Amino acid sequence: MKLSMLMWLASVLPQPLADQTCLATTVYLEARSEPANGQFAVAEVALRRRERGLWGDTVCEVVKSPRQFAITTAPHSFDITNLDAFNKAWKIAGESINNWSLPIAERRLLVPNADHFATVDVAPNWSRNRPGTTIGEHTFYRVN
Repeated sequence: MKLSMLMWLASVLPQPLADQTCLATTVYLEARSEPANGQFAVAEVALRRRERGLWGDTVCEVVKSPRQFAITTAPHSFDITNLDAFNKAWKIAGESINNWSLPIAERRLLVPNADHFATVDVAPNWSRNRPGTTIGEHTFYRVN
């Protein structure tokens, strides 16, 4: 399935399916080769951003913010070919959304307060002098 088709589908689906579609696509694009904890951490960053409201009020708005997640940097013709990985990302997205609906004290958090991440081989300017938590090939940071 093409990325453009998934994003169109997310635009016509009702909530919460639209958000799960956007989150699963983000997890797939950003972390499909990562262990489950790394995928949950990517989802956690997107959900935290939605909660803070600085990047949008829905998960789809958050992950479509310019140059913030792979959904906006991958070509729309990108083919999602690993259906097993997408199914895993779909489940992780659903579990993450459910987890985020819990009261704050009851949520399972892997990267508390993190609102950004980068691959371990990249050191963006915003990451300098900020402590981070590394899971798999990503380091997670609190920037805002």
